[in-house]
Amino acid sequence: MPALTLREILALDPVHAAEPELLAGHTALDRPVRWVHSSEVYEGANFLDGGELLLTNGFGLMDADDEVRRRYVRELASRGVAGLAVEVGRSLPAMPAEVVDEARRRELPLLAMHRVVPFVRITEAANRAIVARGLSGRAVVRPWGDDHTAALLADLADRAALNQPEVEARAALAGFHPGPGARLVGVSLHGTREVGTVDRAVRLLGGAGVLRAAFPGDVLALLSLPGARPGDPVKAVQEAFRTMSAPGLTVAVGHAVAEGSGWLRWSDTLRAARTTLELALTVPAAEPAVPDGPLVTSSRALALERELTRGGLDANRERLAALVQHALGPLLAWEAAHPSDLVRTLETHLRNGCSPTRTAALLHIGRQSLYQRLDRIETLLGLDINDPDLLGELLTATCAHRLVERPEGARGTARPATTAPHFKRTA
Repeated sequence: MPALTLREILALDPVHAAEPELLAGHTALDRPVRWVHSSEVYEGANFLDGGELLLTNGFGLMDADDEVRRRYVRELASRGVAGLAVEVGRSLPAMPAEVVDEARRRELPLLAMHRVVPFVRITEAANRAIVARGLSGRAVVRPWGDDHTAALLADLADRAALNQPEVEARAALAGFHPGPGARLVGVSLHGTREVGTVDRAVRLLGGAGVLRAAFPGDVLALLSLPGARPGDPVKAVQEAFRTMSAPGLTVAVGHAVAEGSGWLRWSDTLRAARTTLELALTVPAAEPAVPDGPLVTSSRALALERELTRGGLDANRERLAALVQHALGPLLAWEAAHPSDLVRTLETHLRNGCSPTRTAALLHIGRQSLYQRLDRIETLLGLDINDPDLLGELLTATCAHRLVERPEGARGTARPATTAPHFKRTA
């Protein structure tokens, strides 16, 4: 059976409800759509694999000049995307003429979406339809196999209507048998189309079971660690992926849940991994990544970023900016007049238990230089930064400053970031 086309995507109820207007690419509506995802990153075309329908609210196009807008369309067309859908009327009052012109030149389908429909509804409906079409076209002689595993992981990550007996039966058919007391951990990887990294990590963990499948641009996995295994299961999974992942790979690890806690908890850890991966790819890093190594993080490591951006960064930007100014105003004024790195120093210090040794090592400075910075921070703020009562406010403010004032790079690297493409966004 052929893949779902752009024309069929446009007929889906959530898409139709957005009142899409086709402004360019009228002859390309029968292009196959491999996946639908949203991104507000306007320099991330190199992370697209081709065949995607890209959704954006257009905020980044509003203040861009003509050439930047044209280049954005050209780069998307060169990657072979199936189409670009832009929400107009809210962040972007109207579709820029140069975007329309460039899309027509490149024969790239360009949609103006005139009504606000949450992108999560569109991506969920479209991607489920794409997966269903792909599964229905498989050979009947292999009704379960890898395709069944992918479908189960997709249903769990999307929190589809399931029940525990169904999940357990489908997991068993996929060869996944978490024993009594096992702890399950969701993992999401970006930067590979292969499941080999997961398999190597599982072997290193020893005795772990796994459900894993490759999706467009990502790999999703649910690991099962024996209940008798000592130590923190999340840290064990992180360490295994740090050891076995290739440079450039981004790995996000969810929280650990008990095997007997029910399928909704299984879903929770997968969804946490997905949300964490999206944050890891789109928010600036608190600390630099290991040069030429993989980026391996966890839902607990980005818990504060997740809470501060709940509902979207744009929706929280004004509130976060006020929080930053209230708590860090003197530091911001100093940094505006003097070359320094005081806010970042403060966040790194607080995130690492106020350990001078750890902080100095992460910032690549000597301890004496660190003490000088900390003295300067305390003098400017008029506070003792080691006061436990201040920890929450200062750490929240420094994290908010990083999100609001430094949105240009993903965690720990200078590489472009893009929203991870499969499954719906989770709060």
